[in-house]
Amino acid sequence: MDERNLTRLEYHKIIALLQECTSFSISKEIAGEIQPLTDISEIISRQKETTEAKEILRREPDVPLGGMRDIRNLLRKAEIGGVLEPSELLEVGDMLLAVRRLKAFFRDKTESYPVVSRLTEQLCALRELEDRIRESIEPGGEVTDKASPELRRLRSRKRDLQASLKEKMDSIIRSSEFHKYLQDPIITMRGDRYVIPVKQEYRAQVPGIIHDQSASGATLFIEPMPVVEKNNELRRVMVEEKQEIIRILIRITGEVLASHDEIFVSVETAGIIDFIIAKGKLSSKLDGGEPEIIDRPQIKITGARHPLLKGKAVPVSVRLGQDFGILVITGPNTGGKTVALKTVGLLILMAQSGLHIPAETGSQTGVFHNVFTDIGDEQSIEQSLSTFSSHMTNIIGILRDVDDKSLVLFDELGAGTDPTEGAALAMAILDYLDKKQVRTIATTHYSELKAFAFNRPGVENASVEFDITTLRPTYKLNIGQPGSSSAFEIAGRLGLSEAIIDTARQALSQENIQVTGLIRELEDNRRTSEIDRKEASQLRAELQRLKEEYEKKLGQLSDKRAEVMEKTRQEAGEMLRKARLEADALLKEIKEAAARGASHKALTAAQNARSRLREMKSENEVHRETIVTGEVPKNIKPGEEVFLARYNQQGLALSSPDDDGMVQVQVGAMKLALPLVELRLQKAKHLIETGASKVMLGKAREIVTEIDLRGMTGDEAMEAVEKYLDDAYLAGLPKACIIHGKGTGALRKAITNLLSGHRFVKTFRLGQYGEGGTGVTVVELK
Repeated sequence: MDERNLTRLEYHKIIALLQECTSFSISKEIAGEIQPLTDISEIISRQKETTEAKEILRREPDVPLGGMRDIRNLLRKAEIGGVLEPSELLEVGDMLLAVRRLKAFFRDKTESYPVVSRLTEQLCALRELEDRIRESIEPGGEVTDKASPELRRLRSRKRDLQASLKEKMDSIIRSSEFHKYLQDPIITMRGDRYVIPVKQEYRAQVPGIIHDQSASGATLFIEPMPVVEKNNELRRVMVEEKQEIIRILIRITGEVLASHDEIFVSVETAGIIDFIIAKGKLSSKLDGGEPEIIDRPQIKITGARHPLLKGKAVPVSVRLGQDFGILVITGPNTGGKTVALKTVGLLILMAQSGLHIPAETGSQTGVFHNVFTDIGDEQSIEQSLSTFSSHMTNIIGILRDVDDKSLVLFDELGAGTDPTEGAALAMAILDYLDKKQVRTIATTHYSELKAFAFNRPGVENASVEFDITTLRPTYKLNIGQPGSSSAFEIAGRLGLSEAIIDTARQALSQENIQVTGLIRELEDNRRTSEIDRKEASQLRAELQRLKEEYEKKLGQLSDKRAEVMEKTRQEAGEMLRKARLEADALLKEIKEAAARGASHKALTAAQNARSRLREMKSENEVHRETIVTGEVPKNIKPGEEVFLARYNQQGLALSSPDDDGMVQVQVGAMKLALPLVELRLQKAKHLIETGASKVMLGKAREIVTEIDLRGMTGDEAMEAVEKYLDDAYLAGLPKACIIHGKGTGALRKAITNLLSGHRFVKTFRLGQYGEGGTGVTVVELK
C-alpha cells in the first residue's frame, strides 16, 4: 500500500507501539517491517499468532524472553576469520542460554501453544558450547584460569614472580641505606615493570634502569638492578599469558563458527518468537481482540476505539458492504467525523497486518488490496497548489487506481471550493465509486450529500452525535441518521445575536429548511427510540434477575424437601429395625419357655407375643400411596430423568422408545427395558404412613427385611440371595438379614464370598446378641 495513505492513517505510530513491546533488536526490526497483507489465509494465520501470544501472556506471564542478543554481526565476524573478544563471546553465551531456556519452556506445550511451540523446534540448545564459554570467561570479561592447563600454569608462575618481586622491593624501600634516597617509600609500576621513586639528586646512589620521571623532573622511577632479571622473567611470562589467551579465544571462536548455521537460525527464530509475543503484548495494552477476517469486501466493527487516543476514545460502531457500499458521515465541524473515519481505516490496516484491533468480539473485516485516503490539509506550497487543487489531484489518482477490492476514505469530500459546485462534484465522485462497487466512507457537511445518500440505493447516511449544550461531540456514530451542521445552534450558544441568526435562517432556501427539519425530526425519533431501547433493556435485566431469584428459591425448596424425605426414610428404617429386634426377643422367649417344658407359660408367652406383634402390626400398618403426576410422555430423549411407577424409583433414560415402545433405563447399577407408558417425566412420591407420619419407602413394603436359607442346597441359597439383594436394593432397603444357620459354617462361608465385592453391598457382618449370632449375616446396602 502507498506509504502516504499509511502515514495519513498514522499506521507508523502503531508500529512504533509494537516495537516498544519487543525485547531485542531483531524482533524490533521485524516489527518495523510489517505491512498490511492481502492474502486472507496469511492474515488469518497472523491473527492466530497474536491470539496465541496473548493467551501465553495471560497464562504464562513468566515466559523467558530476557537475555536476548542480536549476535548476527558476531557470527559474521567469526565467519570472515575474526577472533571474538571475551565480551563478545559472553554475548554469544548469553544468547545461547536465552535460546535454551525458551526452548525448554515450550517443550511440553505443543498442544496448548502450537504456533510458538513449532517455532521453538528450530531453536538449537548448544549446552556444551554455552558451558565452555561460561567456564572460560568471567562475567567481567576476564579469561579464567580454567580456560586451559597452560594458562593456569602461567598464571601460577606470574603470581609467584610477583610475590617474589614485591618481597625484594619491600626489602629495598625498608632498607635504611636506601630510605633517604626515596621520594616516597612505595612500589609502583611503569610499563609492566616494578619501580621505586628516587630523588633526582641521588640517581647515582641507586643503581638501576630509569623507566620514567615526574613532570617536574625531581623524581626518577628506577628499576633497581637486583630485580631486573626477575622483572624480565615476569615480562616474558605475561607475554606468554597473552599469547595463550589469544589461542583460547581462537579456539572458542572456532567452536562458535562450527555451529554458525544452528546459532544463526536460532537467533532469527528467537526474534520471530519475540515479535509474536510483542503482538500479544500490544493487544493487551490496547485491550484488543481478534477480528473475524472474511473474504467479502465488508466491514462490521462494533465498539471500535482509536488505538492512539487511549482512555479518551469513545467507541464507534461501523458497518459497510452488507446493505450499502457507501457511507456518508455528516455533522458539525470538529464533530468527530475525521476521528471516526481514521478509526475505521487504521483498524483495517491493523487487522490485515495480523494485529488485534480495539473493538468488541465478533467484529468482522474484509480484505482490501488498497486503502486510499484523502484526509487533512493537502496544500502544496512547492507546487503552488491550493487546498482544493491538492485534494482534487489526490482524488484523481484514487479514481484512476481503485477497483472493487479497494477501500476509499474521504474527509470533507468536495470542500475548499464553491459549496454548490463542491457538492455536485462530491455526488458525481460517489456515483462513480458506487458504480464500480468500491467501498467508500466520506465525511461532509453538505446538505446535498445528505439528500443524495437518502435517495440513492446502496448509499447510507450516518452522523456523529454532537451535544449542543456543551458544544462538544459525543463521538457516537449513528448509522441511518444524517447529521446537522448545527451552525445556528452553535453560534447562538457562543453568543451571536438572535436577530442575526433569524436573518440567516430566513436566507435559507425552502429545500434546506425542509432537509434541516427532516434531520431534526429523525434525530428526535432516534433519541426517543434510544430511551425506549434502554428502558426495554433494563426491564429485561430485571426480569432475568427475578427469574434467577425464583429458580434459586425453587432449588432451596427442593433441597429442603429432599432433606426431610431422607430424614423420614431413616426414621422408618429405625422403626422397622426396632420391630425386628423386639420380634426376635419374643420368639426367643417362647422357645426358652417351651424348652423348659413350661407349657402353660409357653402358651401364655406365645399369646402375649402374638398380641404384641398384632399391636406392632397395627402401629406400623403400611399404606402405600403412589402419587404419579403428569401425562404419559409422547417421547423421551436419552439423558432425561424419568420415574418408574412400577418400582417407585428414579432412573435415567438411555434411549428413545424403540418400535415396540420400549425404553432402556438406568436405575442405580441396573439397566432395564420398560414400556413408555410406565414412565413419567415428573417425580413420583411413594408415601408410607406410620401413625401420623408419612415416609417414602416404595417397594420396601413388598420386600421383607430378611431371607431364611435354612434347608436349601448351596446353589439354591446362592440364587435366592442374588434375587433377594436385587429386590432389596430396588426397594431402597438400607439393611437386610440373611439367616443361614450355624451348622458346619459352609453356607455362611459361601454367602461371605458372595457378598464380598457385591455391587449393591456396602458392608456386612455376623449377627450380634439378639440378632441371631453367627447364624445370621447382617447386610448394609448401598
